Amino acid sequence: MVSRVRVWLNRTYAENVFFMDQLRRNPGDRAVEIHATHGDPDSPVLAAADTAELEPEGLSPAAYVEYALAQCERRGIDVFVPRLHQAAIVAHRAEFEAAGTALLAPPPEAVAVFHDKVIAYEAVQAIGVPVPPWWRVRSADELVAAVDELEAGGYRACFKPASGAGGVGFRVITRAPFSLTQLSGFPSPHVPLGLVLDALREADEPVDWLVMPRLEQPEVSVDCLTGTDNRIRLAVGRTKNGRRRGFTLHEQWLEPARRIAEGFGLHYLSNIQFRMLGERPVLMDVNTRPAGGLHQLSLCGVNAPWAAVRLALGEDPGELVPPFLGQDYT
Repeated sequence: MVSRVRVWLNRTYAENVFFMDQLRRNPGDRAVEIHATHGDPDSPVLAAADTAELEPEGLSPAAYVEYALAQCERRGIDVFVPRLHQAAIVAHRAEFEAAGTALLAPPPEAVAVFHDKVIAYEAVQAIGVPVPPWWRVRSADELVAAVDELEAGGYRACFKPASGAGGVGFRVITRAPFSLTQLSGFPSPHVPLGLVLDALREADEPVDWLVMPRLEQPEVSVDCLTGTDNRIRLAVGRTKNGRRRGFTLHEQWLEPARRIAEGFGLHYLSNIQFRMLGERPVLMDVNTRPAGGLHQLSLCGVNAPWAAVRLALGEDPGELVPPFLGQDYT
């Protein structure tokens, strides 16, 4: 009799209730028990899990690793999908393996490369993947120099933290003065350069920003599943153009994503994002974790979460090719 698989997701995104649902609806009809922990008692993932706990607040990364090991031992976790403190957790992979838990996450070297966007851009550029022009900025004078150079090249300047996830801290620079325009309608990512410079000059410590051109749509997020042998098992692009969403297997997106995932050993699930700089795709970001929208691949007949869990358990699913591409939707 095939045993039940116990999977733990820690402090994950609300959208991953669909990730959990796909694990339960796996093609082999294998029993799956999902454990979830979170700091928010109202998180949907706690309600969707079979067992759930609130996480203690204020733990250092090292203390969180100890907490995670105790959870795995107490709950009999087979596969752990870490989001919070991923870097600290993967550095202790051997200890989790000794507890009988497989980590569904890349090795520490890969996580470290993509934690810092500047290091990531330098690394992928070295293997031939196109990246946008960028400047690392820590002061008002450095910001002015970067914005001037970008605007001289005909680009709109934007910035985001050099380390961070998603669109947190993303802003687009404008030369327009602050006015009621910024206070009408919905909040906008656009900020006047003068206000940003004032804030930088009044700050007690330097910032660490990546300044680059505002890239254009379409945005393509390539979801990858990679084995510990550094071979891709699955690569599918999810497209975003305005409100329209779709899927693609075009090599202009998949080839550079494969090169990154295989070249840097992004084992298990990763998400590699591209946008357009003029007429060519360039790398925007790399996530060393499952994307929140990964479940959308079910519209292409693919259950990526379950394939990843099988891979973590040593049950290689082989190369996965979508039997069809889902229709565009809004």
